[in-house]
Amino acid sequence: MTKYGSFPGARPRRLRTTPAMRRMVAEYRLHPADLILPAFVREGIAEPVPISAMPGVVQHTRDTLRKAAVEAAAAGVAGIMLFGVPEDEKKDAAGTAGTDPDGILQQAIRDVRSEIGDDLVVMSDLCLDEYTDHGHCGVLDADGRVDNDATLERYAEMAQVQADAGVHVVGPSGMMDGQVGVIRDALDQTGHEDVSVLAYTVKYSSAFYGPFREAVGSSLKGDRKTYQQDPANLRESLRELALDLDEGADMVMVKPALPYLDVLAKLAAEVDVPVAAYQISGEYAMIEAAAEKGWIDRDKAILEALTGIKRAGANMILTYWATEVARGL
Repeated sequence: MTKYGSFPGARPRRLRTTPAMRRMVAEYRLHPADLILPAFVREGIAEPVPISAMPGVVQHTRDTLRKAAVEAAAAGVAGIMLFGVPEDEKKDAAGTAGTDPDGILQQAIRDVRSEIGDDLVVMSDLCLDEYTDHGHCGVLDADGRVDNDATLERYAEMAQVQADAGVHVVGPSGMMDGQVGVIRDALDQTGHEDVSVLAYTVKYSSAFYGPFREAVGSSLKGDRKTYQQDPANLRESLRELALDLDEGADMVMVKPALPYLDVLAKLAAEVDVPVAAYQISGEYAMIEAAAEKGWIDRDKAILEALTGIKRAGANMILTYWATEVARGL
């Protein structure tokens, strides 16, 4: 016995002594099945188009999208979230390319399903912003504001054509009031009772979406503050959660992820349905840019960020690193 007696008797460092020890006592572990790959497919291109603000991410051709889906499935990734990028001349005020059965997103859904069947959960972005000439997530009224109820009618049409194309899960991301209920009814009334709804329950009006606008060729004029949530609000998220669950959401999502881990943790503690989080384009770009400068260790930063999202309560994480990380795991 030293002069300090038995102090300190509790030594947490004993459980940090070796890599094997740390691995054994880890409280949270990432798994490939936690990950969902967001992917962009662009109409009218012969080769993939790099997204300058998101190094390593591209706008796919239909052929390279098929290849990316096969690679994701082989790595053990759980799902793929598809975003369509139409030709500019096909954009209009109502976003009609989004409900065209032969539109680029519907073609991509059919392509991926024919390539990998049920080996990936095929998800689709259900929103009008990629297809409107004004870049908003809905149709506009005479005053130039997004018309909530008129937009819901368009969402119902989108749900039907995406389900007809073979999607497993639709992801309504427009933050319209009542969108989950209208989409659920539209699916059920057209024989698509088995198609799930991943509700973008909490989607903040965030500065971190910047690179995404390039990825989808956004034509946005103005901002989306009248329908996406104010970053200052938390209780509002719980109200949105209650509404989405009441309307039939099968899964719920928080977007962005890292700036809103407190919101994610709060929602995860409240629900008994799966919870997703979207590690968005700006989060991806920050890590890639800092790593390119040599300021951080890229691979360690990616895993740390993803582990933090899982620790906060996410059952599923949408991340542009999904296939890469799944291979490493």
